[in-house]
Amino acid sequence: MKINLDYSVKEDIEFIKDAERITEDELSSLTTISRTTLKQISETGKCSLNVCEKLYSYIYKAKYRLNLVKEELLKEQYDKILFHGSKHGLLEIFSNGSRGNCDFGNGFYLGENYNQALSFVAEFPDSCIYSFNFNLNNFNVYKFNCDLEWMLAVCYFRGTLNDYSKHEKIKRIIDKIKDVDLIIAPIADNKMFYIMTQFAEGEINADVAIHSLSASKLGFQYILKTEKAINSLKPLGKYYLCKDERIDTQKELEKRGYEIDTKLKVAKREFKNGKYIDEVFE
Repeated sequence: MKINLDYSVKEDIEFIKDAERITEDELSSLTTISRTTLKQISETGKCSLNVCEKLYSYIYKAKYRLNLVKEELLKEQYDKILFHGSKHGLLEIFSNGSRGNCDFGNGFYLGENYNQALSFVAEFPDSCIYSFNFNLNNFNVYKFNCDLEWMLAVCYFRGTLNDYSKHEKIKRIIDKIKDVDLIIAPIADNKMFYIMTQFAEGEINADVAIHSLSASKLGFQYILKTEKAINSLKPLGKYYLCKDERIDTQKELEKRGYEIDTKLKVAKREFKNGKYIDEVFE
């Protein structure tokens, strides 16, 4: 599927002028974007990334959370809105376009909300977010919950269960999802995968791992595994991430990491009788 979306710079300029009750000349002065450039944007709707940074930094520093509000408005208009964070922007998407060692192998990965997508790309200076409308009907879907089956599946696809990759328990999980169009599963970021790795290496038991992972609060991810599912996406918007927004997100992720670390330490005390990996695969 081709992706042909630009930032809605022209509309966002009109928004901030109305919201702050300022003229175009005043906006030019406040953002250091020349009046000539602002005029060109009003005519073409396009601008450089440097101009985007000036505009959206001003909007963000003025306490307007424009991207989050756009998310809310989309969710009021459509039944299902999904978001994808891209490190460098999208031109085309494929069902086999991701890294092979992602949570569930190849597929196009999306999250349920804007902040989910943002959390995965906040450290990258050229990153952006895309929104899509998606119809869940007429697909073969498998949904995981935050449980042992989900954790084993992620560990398998991320390559940490090599000693057990041919075990019957793993084969049964793979058989459940091998022909699906769509997988819905809890999101596992790198902090969570660190906990999964501790389980895979026999350092903590399954109960400790699962209870620690439940602290993530990242919600569910949608992995589109077939071109049929990809082609049902309707691209809606592209959102610029200014430097300040990315920095604030990284700070929030650091705080969330402290929460997961704390829950891991508490869980080690509370769930001492869970099964370790060798017992799970007995």
